[in-house]
Amino acid sequence: MKRGVFALVAAIAVQFLILAGLYVKAQVPLWFGEPIRVKTIPVDPRSMFRGNYARLNYGFSEIKKSALSAGRQVRQGEVVYVSLKKSPSGLYEFSSASFDKPDEGIFLRGRISNTRPWGNDDSYRVKYGIEAYFAPKKKALQLEKDLREGGGRVNGGAQWPGKP
Repeated sequence: MKRGVFALVAAIAVQFLILAGLYVKAQVPLWFGEPIRVKTIPVDPRSMFRGNYARLNYGFSEIKKSALSAGRQVRQGEVVYVSLKKSPSGLYEFSSASFDKPDEGIFLRGRISNTRPWGNDDSYRVKYGIEAYFAPKKKALQLEKDLREGGGRVNGGAQWPGKP
């Protein structure tokens, strides 16, 4: 009987530790990372169906094919790394793109989402997973106003401490 109780407690503890580990892993960049600010390009300031939601686009969402200079066939869903540099205004902007993970600096990991032959011939569309922003109603209305007046600034994320 004691062995069964011990196994049950151990199973519950392992599940709790796994959940706690996932939470801590997701929070470490927010606790210790460096926030970056990027300029947004308004796409859809509000959605009636999703509520207080904004779809965002960035200047580095479209990458010129010449910036990758891969010299090979690029596949839909292929991982690409976009390095960012800080501009004089304090916002981060496109610096370079590569299929290899940079050793240093601030970069975003994205996936090629447009390799159709009838799409834009001189650039690739890249999705980073930061194209949607949900906010409370008041904040969403302010975001909508800011986007209407020529774009906004978004804290684009944070990097792991000690890791680019």
